[in-house]
Amino acid sequence: MSGAEEAGGGGPAAGPAGAVPAGVGAGAGVGVGAGAGASAGPAAALGEAAGPGIPDEAGLAGARQLQEAAGDSDAPPKKRLRAAETAEAAAAAAAAAGSGKLEERLYSVLCCTVCLDLPKASVYQCTNGHLMCAGCFIHLLADARLKEEQATCPNCRCEISKSLCCRNLAVEKAVSELPSECGFCLCRFPRSLLERHQKEECQDRVTQCKYKRIGCPWHGPFHELTVHEAACAHPTKTGNELMEILDEMDQSHRKEMQLYNSIFSLLSFEKIGYTVVSPKLACASVCHNCV
Repeated sequence: MSGAEEAGGGGPAAGPAGAVPAGVGAGAGVGVGAGAGASAGPAAALGEAAGPGIPDEAGLAGARQLQEAAGDSDAPPKKRLRAAETAEAAAAAAAAAGSGKLEERLYSVLCCTVCLDLPKASVYQCTNGHLMCAGCFIHLLADARLKEEQATCPNCRCEISKSLCCRNLAVEKAVSELPSECGFCLCRFPRSLLERHQKEECQDRVTQCKYKRIGCPWHGPFHELTVHEAACAHPTKTGNELMEILDEMDQSHRKEMQLYNSIFSLLSFEKIGYTVVSPKLACASVCHNCV
């Protein structure tokens, strides 16, 4: 038998007795180690307690976990790329949904206990910490004064007044940072910037023609204002036509002032009384008059 045949290992009996375990150990170490490395990649190095090329059970478990996290290694590259993009999109959607839920929770926490809406200006709180917007707070005080009663918090019924209640600046700042939607362009801005955007910056805000002083009734989005003013017919009207328009405007202004003065004089009384009439008494008086 030649040296080549001895090196090839025709059988276990062909070589010396000590060559058999060495050959088996080398073949097992190379075969198993290479197979694990090809299938698991870098995970084959996680656990090699049994030998230099044979990973133990913990190493195989770690390799399987990394395979599941990275996706199927036998899949085409495009498929793995699509799976990764899908996972990123799902994570972004979950983050967006979480932020929306947080806004809803903050809305329910920071809203006014009377009108259940987010305050637009000052925020007052009673001695127990219940929040009230400035409008509802003033309304409660005025209503109690008309009824000659002590104003109370609608939530805990403790006494409230300008001296007992104080402003909550932390809540005011938190509300100003919450996002809100523009009523014209439907874009979202922090509440502290929304008013300026709606009055000065929004291209869809409702505006009026600069010739409204001489009777032009047009109003529309800001981005159409230039086109309208270039084609507005009011600057070309004659003096008599403009005088008629101005007379009508003066009459409507006088009616508005009369209504305003009557309401103002009514609210200037020190005490305003009211009488509750039941429907039965009202019906009886009407029937008696009819008879």
